[in-house]
Amino acid sequence: MTESNESVLPIPQRSTDQLEAFLHEQQTAYDALKSQDLKLDLTRGKPSPAQLDLSDALLSLPDGVKDSTGVDTRNYGGLAGIADLREMFAELLRIEPEQIVAGGNSSLVMMREVITYLWLKGGVDSERPWSPQQPGEKVRFICPVPGYDRHFTLLEWFGIDTVTVPMHDDGPDIAAVETLVADDPSIKGIWLVPTYANPSGSIVSQEIAARLAAMPTAARDFKIFWDNAYAFHHLSEDEAKSADILTLAAASGHPHRPIMFASTSKITYAGAGVGFLAGSLATVKWYTSHLGKGAIGPDKLNQLRHAQFFGSPQGVRDHMDRHREIISPKFAEVERVLSERLGGLGVATWTQPTGGYFVSLDVLDGTASRVVALAKEAGIALTPAGASFPNGDDPRDRNIRLAPTFPELSDVSAAMEAVATCVLLAAADPLRSRA
Repeated sequence: MTESNESVLPIPQRSTDQLEAFLHEQQTAYDALKSQDLKLDLTRGKPSPAQLDLSDALLSLPDGVKDSTGVDTRNYGGLAGIADLREMFAELLRIEPEQIVAGGNSSLVMMREVITYLWLKGGVDSERPWSPQQPGEKVRFICPVPGYDRHFTLLEWFGIDTVTVPMHDDGPDIAAVETLVADDPSIKGIWLVPTYANPSGSIVSQEIAARLAAMPTAARDFKIFWDNAYAFHHLSEDEAKSADILTLAAASGHPHRPIMFASTSKITYAGAGVGFLAGSLATVKWYTSHLGKGAIGPDKLNQLRHAQFFGSPQGVRDHMDRHREIISPKFAEVERVLSERLGGLGVATWTQPTGGYFVSLDVLDGTASRVVALAKEAGIALTPAGASFPNGDDPRDRNIRLAPTFPELSDVSAAMEAVATCVLLAAADPLRSRA
């Protein structure tokens, strides 16, 4: 988190008269904001049309229907996906091709499938299915917060309880995680976005990953859901490398513990990309064996067009450089406005991510919901306060996830100016009441 220092008196330190004047100033600014009849949206981390345009060559592919091994991609079969694309992304993710499955367009669907198989059948290292067998029996998952709302939604849908731990710059609070898993066999797993986490931008360090891989767990089939959604989504030339969780786990005697996910959803077409799952050889066999009960093969034509579009792992890296050119200025604009409008005032802190799709903004405790409501009334759609916490419940009501990728740069500027005004107005009234 950062809060720029400026030669201004922090708002919480101002006198009652000063706060009254400040409140009047912010109310006037907010009234002017509402009169602009804005319609701006910072809710979801979607690629912009300009980003999607980068992949339009996909529309004229594939060239032919056979992959490099001679497989006719129009036909049934190949549950693990075509070799060309698996080899390409195995190199990018620093694993072996035999450890990766290329599937349909959504890695989130693959996550749901994995939980379903664990729930109904158990995993490679399970003694029994995960689903409760006795009245009152629970299944729990550790969720670092702030985190990804769709992970929480999946758990809630299954009836899996969530246990939260803080997410730090280098990963989850590892001491808290180690304590939780040591003696509680009902805790079956942990969600992690290890590289440029949603929404904090945190990067799980090699040290934290090693402790996650090696830690003793009361549940022998404990799983790390390693959702590497933003592994290649760098915002600068200083590119973070994901911790090598599969190698670390294998070296620690827990080869089946991590299950990795990735996708091209924010690389090519968000609705027509390719999802990936990776793990130990036994995990891959386990996944495809269950998948085969209801599927005969993925869309291999789409996989072939992606393999031809990229051409090589370097082609993926070059493509992501073009994404960075589009979205990096938007993140810079978020930082500029927040620093100029809120820096040094003592009412907000925010992250400065070096990759990914989000900025995590923390406002004064108890005011995030008010900020979102004020923004909505002024025509700016924000993700609901608390969305980055299980059940939408941020106990401090302070966190707001900002998603600047989709709007045009000028709209990002206007939206962030409006957000800053809402933050200041939401902070001024309770501070005046406490004075």
